[in-house]
Amino acid sequence: MTPVSPPGRNGQFPTGSGDRPMRADARRNRARILAAAEEVFTAKGAGASTEEVARLAGVGIGTVFRHFPTKEDLLKAIVTASVLRLAEQTQILLAEGEPQEAFFAFFAGMVEQAAGKKAIVDLLGDAASGMNAANPVNAWRQAIEALLVRAQLSGGVREDVRPPEVLAVLLGTCQAALAVGWDPELQERVLSIVFDGLRPH
Repeated sequence: MTPVSPPGRNGQFPTGSGDRPMRADARRNRARILAAAEEVFTAKGAGASTEEVARLAGVGIGTVFRHFPTKEDLLKAIVTASVLRLAEQTQILLAEGEPQEAFFAFFAGMVEQAAGKKAIVDLLGDAASGMNAANPVNAWRQAIEALLVRAQLSGGVREDVRPPEVLAVLLGTCQAALAVGWDPELQERVLSIVFDGLRPH
């Protein structure tokens, strides 16, 4: 699968002669803004302000807007960064994991990582429902489909399960874990039930 580059990386910063330090500063600022935004929106939800993001990143609000003209742009960039991390993790499972174990390890890992990240899970669900070929969420979905097909070919997952159902169950389970505040023991029991439904009978 062709890697997807995060938005804003190409042509985001000045390219004139002698401006290399400014390009490096801009990259560092962008990275700080994204890290701060993920922390703020994870803690307070998508309704948090960009001013809070700027304060945590240690930059002016004007710097935030130069990189991300609107709050929606910033939220999309967080989703993109999250999805690219997920796609990378999924690719590693595809390359190294036994098909059945890789599929269920991915599912369990997603639910575990969802704890405390309600805003990110909400945004990921919104993005997945409106994806297109150029959307990085599509790269993540393609990786999930590959995991599913390999697991089905190995006999580890029911043949009648399709990618939309996997996404629906996965995102629904993540949302439930966030809403109820599952402890590790409850999470393990719930996943056991979900996995029994996905395995051949």
